[in-house]
Amino acid sequence: MKTRYSFGGDEHIFVECDEEMSLQAFFKGLSITNGVRDSRIKGVTEICPANASFQIKFNPDEIAPDDLLAELKRIEETASKSVASLKTRIIEIPVLYNDPWTHETLMRFRERHQDPSSTDIEYAARINDLGTVDNFIKAHSGAPWFVSMVGFVAGLPFLYQMAERAKQIEVPKYLRPRTDTPKLTVGHGGCFGCIYSVRGAGGYQMFGVTPMPIYDPTQTISYLKDFMVLFRPGDIVKWKPIDREEYDQTVAAVEAGKFQPRIRDVSFALDEFEKDIDGYNRKLQEALYGH
Repeated sequence: MKTRYSFGGDEHIFVECDEEMSLQAFFKGLSITNGVRDSRIKGVTEICPANASFQIKFNPDEIAPDDLLAELKRIEETASKSVASLKTRIIEIPVLYNDPWTHETLMRFRERHQDPSSTDIEYAARINDLGTVDNFIKAHSGAPWFVSMVGFVAGLPFLYQMAERAKQIEVPKYLRPRTDTPKLTVGHGGCFGCIYSVRGAGGYQMFGVTPMPIYDPTQTISYLKDFMVLFRPGDIVKWKPIDREEYDQTVAAVEAGKFQPRIRDVSFALDEFEKDIDGYNRKLQEALYGH
């Protein structure tokens, strides 16, 4: 798809990099938005990257819409020639799958679900031809996930599975959204995973919950003191299945200010990843665990 530009009112330009989500579309949008940031175009007030698109807010009294459009197209030409790579982080996120809190919630909303006779994770396992819940957990936690966007609500990451397209987990959202979702629920809708940073409404399937806060507006949690939001676009997530005992221990460690997430700096190169997806994912995990 050719990049599609459209105006949003008097102060926005919306740019679609592709009609479907892919890491190629993400990197294209990232390259252009980084170019906009580095160019320091007069009149640009906000840059909002998304999964396969982005939006630029500008002051029309400082730059004419057509002039900004021309600048964006110029930056796109330069960005398309750049190598798709970035310095980023891989972060381990512990997950208690099949936890009691999301289970209680999903049972309250079965009439809004495609399969009221099963749980969310049972339904996801079945429609992805994985047979059992254990097999689903292995598939969900086996490959890393790419943070393609942070937002919708504060701190919520959208996660794209780093696997061959045929192996990617896909599960539709609820038929009608719930009015409740537990805080720190690990969810999934379409091709995207997420972590609900706060309690609230939601429509994604619920697979489990993490004991690790990812958003703290008070900035009192030890690893969120510098910035209240954990994730940034380009981060890589590795799920770690845990049991209830480890969940409780981690919650206690967070409350005591003693929990430190496992985070490692890594480089990611899209062309190398695409040549050998499984091998590249193993290298990322070796960087995370040191073996």
